[in-house]
Amino acid sequence: MATWKIDPAHSEIKFKVKHLVVSTVTGQFKVFDATVESEKSDFSDAKISFWADVNSIDTRNEQRDAHLKSADFFDAVNHPKIVFESKAINKKSDNEYEVVGDLTIRGVTKEIKLNVTYNGTVKGFGGGEVAGFEMTGKLNRFDYGLQWNALTEAGGIVVGDEVKIEISCELTKVNG
Repeated sequence: MATWKIDPAHSEIKFKVKHLVVSTVTGQFKVFDATVESEKSDFSDAKISFWADVNSIDTRNEQRDAHLKSADFFDAVNHPKIVFESKAINKKSDNEYEVVGDLTIRGVTKEIKLNVTYNGTVKGFGGGEVAGFEMTGKLNRFDYGLQWNALTEAGGIVVGDEVKIEISCELTKVNG
């Protein structure tokens, strides 16, 4: 069994959500960790464990970040981490996968599917093995208790319900 760890210096955990229906706000989590265990070199049997620190959220706006950490959204005081645990991996082609797992936000756990592109494995600096992946998915924030919203004067919503997830990650083999 090989164990791989995410390299935070070469990885990004981003999300996108509509603002005022016409634009998109992008944010990211700056503090996170992930471990992947796999016997197969193509990761088709991988077990993935991931968490992100809600207090590390960054949307390039301190006021918005503070609101997102509040009880209106993530409630970081009571639920400081977002957690994902994989349950199944479906190999679609040589480098395309669908990962199914449980995502927990604000104490609510729901199954989510992520589309994954495996970019390959290479020898990194120092000779260790490095694997690269890109993942996308989406969720409805209301499913996780992220209920806050407001209406504009024209009756439009301030924050969309669909959240797009975009993850680019580099994993470093630590054993196996």
